[in-house]
Amino acid sequence: MIAQSDVRAAARRIAGRVRRTPLIEVDPAPLAPAGRMWLKLELAQHTGSFKARGAFNHVLAARDEGRLPPSGIVAASGGNAGLAFAYAAAETGVPAEVFVPETAPAVKVERLRALGATVVQVGTRYAEAQTAALKRAADTGALFCHAYDLPEVCAGQGTLGLEILEQTGGEVDTVLLAVGGGGLMAGVAAALDGRARVVGVEPEGIPTLERALHARGPVDAAVSGIAADSLGATRLGDIAFDVATRTGVRSVLVPDEAIVEARRFVWDEYRLVVEHGTAAAVAALRTGAYRPSPDERVLVVLCGANTDPSDLA
Repeated sequence: MIAQSDVRAAARRIAGRVRRTPLIEVDPAPLAPAGRMWLKLELAQHTGSFKARGAFNHVLAARDEGRLPPSGIVAASGGNAGLAFAYAAAETGVPAEVFVPETAPAVKVERLRALGATVVQVGTRYAEAQTAALKRAADTGALFCHAYDLPEVCAGQGTLGLEILEQTGGEVDTVLLAVGGGGLMAGVAAALDGRARVVGVEPEGIPTLERALHARGPVDAAVSGIAADSLGATRLGDIAFDVATRTGVRSVLVPDEAIVEARRFVWDEYRLVVEHGTAAAVAALRTGAYRPSPDERVLVVLCGANTDPSDLA
């Protein structure tokens, strides 16, 4: 479990290590009728996604508590979490070994190596990479870094929520964000508890949150579709489920073709390059999967940009 106090502690710990990313107000009309609309540009974070927040909080907490061994860290990732942990390890001065699926985009694998991480590609799904990473951590004594289901990771991601409150003056009603394993959703919902609602947006082919809410607990979901490289967790994390049920997070689903359209829309309208997973949150508004009320104040998190932009030209 995590609460607002954990998020505030994370903010203190990672201060100066992560960027305070920009917030821009946009005309709601091209997205959906609403009172006000903002985009939170977390794609400008170190390593190109929100993941740097949680990675730093986990690694620095381990260092402060004497749990960070000389053998460094081992992480499993679809790509973005691995980049963040590799960056945090390099900044902290310890080695990093990152296990990713064989399907991980080449752009992410190349960046991992550029950050000095040892990259091991295993299987075709995140779950297979995680199994291999767990074994490696047990064999070497390295600190295991789960991509989304650790308290320090979720609390670190939640620092984005604190920034949202500060940058909007607390006037936001609803925050839309993409959900894979749920670490970002968990942290932001904990940070905004009692202040704003959170809506988790998922591809129809990877409904981890929707299935967990229906089953009253995390269950395995099929992983397929265009956003699987960043939202391809097999099941929602336990921490994410706890926060979602405690704070009333709801799930909406969007099809792959809407995600593709939303990604191109973000480029055409705002000249911002985002991942397909990130574009899911925009697709929820573009398709009407989420319909705000006429006076609702809505913020969309653009959470990552580790993608090949060549198909946007």
